[in-house]
Amino acid sequence: MTDSASLELQQLARNVLEAEARAISSAAQRLDKRLVEAAELILRHKGKVVVSGMGKSGLIGQKIAATLSSTGTPAVFLHPAEALHGDLGIYQKGDPTILLSKSGSTLELLHLLPLLRQFKSPVIAIVGQMESPLAEKADVVLDGTVQCEADPLNLAPTTSTTLSLAIGDALACVLMQARNFKPEDFARFHPGGQLGRNLLLRVADIMHRKEEVATISPETPLHEVVIAITKYAHGAACVVQDGKLVGIITDGDLRRALQSGEGIRGMRADALMTKNPI
Repeated sequence: MTDSASLELQQLARNVLEAEARAISSAAQRLDKRLVEAAELILRHKGKVVVSGMGKSGLIGQKIAATLSSTGTPAVFLHPAEALHGDLGIYQKGDPTILLSKSGSTLELLHLLPLLRQFKSPVIAIVGQMESPLAEKADVVLDGTVQCEADPLNLAPTTSTTLSLAIGDALACVLMQARNFKPEDFARFHPGGQLGRNLLLRVADIMHRKEEVATISPETPLHEVVIAITKYAHGAACVVQDGKLVGIITDGDLRRALQSGEGIRGMRADALMTKNPI
């Protein structure tokens, strides 16, 4: 690939990011009380939220449902086609539904609407056409309008799906604030991975208790220190005096003492230990 061709593609990628950023910025300026109304509608219900959409909108819906669930608002994704063949059984009376559609006229979603009314389900629509059948029939409509898609053909769902995802994030964050969702709550839903370790792991979870480690006094002869470290196999011994930790001796300390060439016969723990260890 020539340098000019490479630069042209870099510019195309930059244009995509800028176009999507402009769409989100424009939506932020248009945002009004309807997003808060959507949050209040969800907050009034004690059960779950159901999120649905077709195609790429459905994939965005899955992420929105996952974000809601992990931030204190139980949510599930429902494929609209499967809903018409038995999966409506996930509904309980009053479960709010979030429907995503760029056109606002997705047939599978329109077919769902009268069925959702039977479950007394209030409908929140995130649509790219504010004058559309879905917008007209929803209880709350969130504006996902974009001027164009970011791809070179203005066909692939790019800007529109990014904006829908951002609106879903905004709704989730409003709900977090309204529920007074705290880091401890987040940790409870994210016990695995680095997030869980950062928020949940305590000293007590990884430490060795007193009876499980080598414990010696400052006066302990060096050969007994070696025996104690070997017995407990943690690579170190705690030097304790009057019930308090006053030092530590590690395998490395022993090796360095031997390498120093100084006589170690008769050496005691207090001559080798690191004082006041952290």
